[in-house]
Amino acid sequence: MIRISSGVFISEDELVFRFSRSGGPGGQNVNKVNTRVTVLFDAAKAKSFSDVQKKRILKRLATRVDKNGVIRVVSQRYRTQKANRMAAVERLEELLREALKKETVRKKTKVPEAAKRRRLEEKKQRSLLKKQRTEKSFELE
Repeated sequence: MIRISSGVFISEDELVFRFSRSGGPGGQNVNKVNTRVTVLFDAAKAKSFSDVQKKRILKRLATRVDKNGVIRVVSQRYRTQKANRMAAVERLEELLREALKKETVRKKTKVPEAAKRRRLEEKKQRSLLKKQRTEKSFELE
């Protein structure tokens, strides 16, 4: 069982692991061993989430979800399959945790009077500065 948040768990049976050859350093090992791990999680058919949670996950992770609702996470950072597998699962947990967080609603506030006054004063100062630059002086002639 993988814990996403309080009361929300996903079973490891719902995860599909695929292994392939990884790029990067590793010498001959890279050419022989399938250390790259791809984790596939079918969020659209997950039993662990409610319909509302599924919609939220699919909406927030839209760039990682294919047309069938499957989330794909890849890890090839480490030289061992086991380490990459753990890293991919951790990344999936993190993505799901972030996707399930509720967005805080922004409260509208009024602009303070002091801030308005300061803004107008700065505009006046800037205007005066520009005006001084454009006024031609006839005293030099």
